[in-house]
Amino acid sequence: MNLHQIDWSTLEWQPVREGVERKAFSGAGATLALHRLMPGHEPRPHKHPHEQIVYILAGRIRFHVGDAETLLGPGGLLVVPPDTMHWGEVVGDEPVLNLDVFTPQRPEYA
Repeated sequence: MNLHQIDWSTLEWQPVREGVERKAFSGAGATLALHRLMPGHEPRPHKHPHEQIVYILAGRIRFHVGDAETLLGPGGLLVVPPDTMHWGEVVGDEPVLNLDVFTPQRPEYA
């Protein structure tokens, strides 16, 4: 058996855009992405065909999903259904660190 494995600490942060960075890891059916969002980053509403499960590790973020809005802090979880417009805004001065699980996998994150 050939194991596909990494150590997050050895991966460099990849710039997504000003104030947003990412590390990602994929298996055959899902992608795990660690995002770091800085205070003052420009929120960009978007949607994709993937279900997204959001887990906040640090910081606070106001998440908009469709017509709903919620404030999440460390330990907060949220599901973004496929093809649903969503975005997040950092609240406060602390960067947000969030772990996202996407299904199916996102090959463009490789």
